[in-house]
Amino acid sequence: MTTEIYTTKSSKVHPLAIDGGDKVRVKPMPVRLAFGESERKMMKEALDYYDSRELDPGYQGPFEQRYCDIFCKMMGVGGQADVVASGTSALFISLAGLNLPKGSEVLVSPITDPGSISAIILNGLVPRLVDSCVGSYNIGVKEIETRITSKTSCILAVHSIGQAVNMDGIMEVAKVKNLKVLEDCSQAHGALWNGKRVGVFGDVAAFSTMYRKASITGSTGGVIFTTNGDVFQQIVAHADRGKPRWREDFDDRNPAQYLFPALNFNSDEISCAIGIASIQRLDETRRRRLEYVSHVSYLINKHSIVCQPYGCTDNDSPFIYPIIVNREAICVEKTRFAQALIAEGIDLSPHYNYLVADWPWVRPYLSDDFDTPNARDIRDKTFNLYLNENYGEQEVKDTCDAIYKVEMAYLK
Repeated sequence: MTTEIYTTKSSKVHPLAIDGGDKVRVKPMPVRLAFGESERKMMKEALDYYDSRELDPGYQGPFEQRYCDIFCKMMGVGGQADVVASGTSALFISLAGLNLPKGSEVLVSPITDPGSISAIILNGLVPRLVDSCVGSYNIGVKEIETRITSKTSCILAVHSIGQAVNMDGIMEVAKVKNLKVLEDCSQAHGALWNGKRVGVFGDVAAFSTMYRKASITGSTGGVIFTTNGDVFQQIVAHADRGKPRWREDFDDRNPAQYLFPALNFNSDEISCAIGIASIQRLDETRRRRLEYVSHVSYLINKHSIVCQPYGCTDNDSPFIYPIIVNREAICVEKTRFAQALIAEGIDLSPHYNYLVADWPWVRPYLSDDFDTPNARDIRDKTFNLYLNENYGEQEVKDTCDAIYKVEMAYLK
C-alpha cells in the first residue's frame, strides 16, 4: 500500500458535503461480509455430519470441541475453553465461576460495554470504576492501585478498542492484593501484550464472538478461556444449568446431580462450525486491519493540522480507531467536525457513548460517584473510525482527504 496519497494542500476551501458540497467519497465504505464462503462450507460440513447420523445438530458436540481446541492452540499456553451464547454471558459466567464474595467490589474499566457492568451487578457484586491512563481508553496500574479497598475482590480489565492493557503490571498488583483478574477481550481478539495473547494472563478471560468482532461464531456468541482447571469446572457448570460434566458418573438426564441453580448459556454446533472457519484467519484479519490503521496514522501525523492518531502497534487488533481532535484549533464542536466527516462519506462514530459514568441507570449500583476524568477527557476529544479487513488504499486516501478537507473548512 502506498503512503504518499494525501491530497495536495492548497489554500482553497471546498464546500463541505454537510453544507451541500460534493462528497470526498460517494461509494459506501467496504462492508465486511465476515460470513463468507469458508463459513458456509463449515456449516454444510456440520449439517452433513448430523444428517449422515440421522441426528439434529445440538450442542457440546464434536464441532464445539474442534473449535475449542483451535481456540486454545491460538492462545498458546494450553488451557481450556467453553463456547457460550454471547459475550455478555461469557462475562457473567466468568465472574460466577470465580466464586467471589457477594457484595464485594469489582474494579472495572471506565470505558466498556454495558455487558461488563451488568455481569458484575447480576452476580451480586458491586462495580467500582477505575480511571483510564491519561490519553488512553484503557486502565493503568497506578489508576487501579488508587481504587483498591478492603472490599475489592477482582479486577475486570477491558482491552478496549483492540489495544492490550498492561497485564504484567495488573497481575503484579493482583498478586500482592490477592485479587482475581478477569480479562474482557471482546474487542481485542488476537492482540498481544509482551508477546502473549490477551486472555492468558488473568484467572479467566471472556470473548465476544458476535458478527462485528474480529473472529465470529455467527450473529452472536462468546468464548470463555482459562488455564485454571478448578475455575473451568465452575464455568462449565454455570454455563449449563449447574451440570458437572467433568464427572465420569454424570448423567445428563438426572437433574439430581446438578450442583447449583444456573441458566442455559450453551452455544450450538452450527455456530461452532462457523467459528472454526473464522478463527483460522484471525491473524490475517489483524494484519489487514493494522495496515489500514498504520497508514491512516502515518498520513495524519504527516499532514494534519487539527487531528492526531490515537496510536497503534503491531501488537494491536483494531476494532475501531480513535482520532484525537485539537478542539482549540477549530471553530466548531468536535461532534460537528465528526459529523462533517460522515457527510463526506467516511464511516465513524462521532462520540463514543460507552463511558460508564455517563449512564444514569448504573449510578445506583456503583460503589461511589467517581467520575473517571481521564477517560472522559480522551473520549470527549476523539471520534472513532470504523474499520474492517476490507479497507484498503482507497479508503486510506479518502479518509485522510476528508479529514483535511473538513479541517481546512473549520480551522480557526
